[in-house]
Amino acid sequence: MKKIYKYLMITALTFSFTACSDQFLEYVPQDQATVNGWYRNATEIRQATAAMYGRPWWEFTDVFQWCAGDLLAGDMYHTWEAEGEFFKNSYGANNRHILDGWRGLYNVISYANLIIDDMPAIAGGYNVSQEVINAGLAEARFFRGVSYFLLAEYWGEVPIVENPAVKVAANDLQLSKHTESSVYEFVRRDLVFAAENLPSTDEAGRVTSWAAKGMLAKLHLTLAQRGASGDFTVAANYARDVINNSGRTLFNNYEDMFKVTNEHNPEILWAIQCINNGWGTGSSRQARFARHTAVTGDGTAWGGGKGPTVSFINNLLDNAGTATDKRQRAIYMQQGDTYNYLATQNGGYTYSIVFRDADGVELNGSDPTLTAVKKHVIGNADDNGGYTITNQDSPLDIYMLRLADVYLLLAEAELGTGTTLGAGAGLDALNAVRQRAGLDARGSATYQDIFNERRVEFGFESQSWIDVKRRYYRDPAGTIAYLNSQSRAVRYYNLLTGLDQTAQENDPNGYALVYSGSDGTSNPPGGYPYIGTRPTGEVYSESVNAFTTDRMRLPIPTAEIIVNHKLGEEAVEYVFN
Repeated sequence: MKKIYKYLMITALTFSFTACSDQFLEYVPQDQATVNGWYRNATEIRQATAAMYGRPWWEFTDVFQWCAGDLLAGDMYHTWEAEGEFFKNSYGANNRHILDGWRGLYNVISYANLIIDDMPAIAGGYNVSQEVINAGLAEARFFRGVSYFLLAEYWGEVPIVENPAVKVAANDLQLSKHTESSVYEFVRRDLVFAAENLPSTDEAGRVTSWAAKGMLAKLHLTLAQRGASGDFTVAANYARDVINNSGRTLFNNYEDMFKVTNEHNPEILWAIQCINNGWGTGSSRQARFARHTAVTGDGTAWGGGKGPTVSFINNLLDNAGTATDKRQRAIYMQQGDTYNYLATQNGGYTYSIVFRDADGVELNGSDPTLTAVKKHVIGNADDNGGYTITNQDSPLDIYMLRLADVYLLLAEAELGTGTTLGAGAGLDALNAVRQRAGLDARGSATYQDIFNERRVEFGFESQSWIDVKRRYYRDPAGTIAYLNSQSRAVRYYNLLTGLDQTAQENDPNGYALVYSGSDGTSNPPGGYPYIGTRPTGEVYSESVNAFTTDRMRLPIPTAEIIVNHKLGEEAVEYVFN
């Protein structure tokens, strides 16, 4: 799969593209004769669809996905510049990462539409079988469907674009927003077609019918939480089908699942395919999350100051009860965690609150929550079979749907509108996820239990805001209260001075949690220990705006409204053919 994609990146699919004035229609063929000479057989169709797995997603995955998925949800601590605006809930329509996320998803849609519009007729002219044509269409419609699902969850009402070449030819570039119900129905139709026409097995990295069914389970659960209670049953049926019949299994070791050598393990239903071939082809997550170059082996390590929020850490601890959650060290590093597969040329890497070199020179000071991001951090070339990651091109795939996700979707679907999930397949699925983490099984589960489990299981996989939105559909007031009660600005300070400060710099007990509330007090939520003030007597404060109903959708980027004024108008229903 990756070899195919790399080949296509080099040959540019033999297509020539040009940007038109409207970002929704960014890619249109410039040379129709070239397109007409393609799609002559199954191999050429699959070469075309292979390119949808990687580069078109870059603008979405580079920064936006984790800013909106992890920072906005209150799981990741990071306060800087335009990225930190998601943490602070202070972003506006001019935030550049919101523009990138919007354009990135429409890039994928544009590419899918190019295949959907041109391929069937051309391939049919070469006597390609309808089965092969439908399989290619199914891949394109899968990616178009999941892109619209993400657009709906982040922005709500968005334009549905079909047949873009016709619109360009007619100079019809002012596109109306469509209602959320229209967008969800469009997603459903694309994913149903994909589920019916994708193969049940394929080469590593390709989506199959089980990926489409897993996404249909998530879609219908979303619709159910929005009030279509009958969709709980539909979601559960899709989830059970994937769990019972796909042949997929939970990977036995959670931490090892996030190594390049295991990225095509049987738990992954679909992932954005990343290759080590320069900027824009791989994942930039290591560069953006790694704490220091001692891990990455090059100058791209911009993760100092990033880590889980205290709210996320407390959720992990509370969810584990008296046990130790095996997932913690795979999600974030804390004092004393050692990774023998990172910095192998130096005998491994051990996380220290204050990181010094062999001569005692400080390389990293204490991070806000005395922790650092681990997930997506894979190390240097010596650690990864020779991959030289020098231009934000980590080859570790970005997982978008794992079997564990479907397990927990089943638990949520079987709970339905109820308050307690009792014995049955849903509870068994929840406990299977907990068992892998080394946690005790639950005898029953509430919605909060399932939500908490998801928050840990998919920590820093940029799924959290999607889960928050589904919770919001179920309980709007309660979800807004949850977001506003996180006290995500809580962080640690070393309260000691002089020699004691240096001597105990790697002792968590030498640090105090400091939080400034609106009333000027410094009490963190939940009664957790280490309440204090900074040595100067100044109480730490990081301004975080309150969440309200109108902050549960991202604003459409100003730059898009300027070129398409209809985006500022009321949404309309989409007319389906």
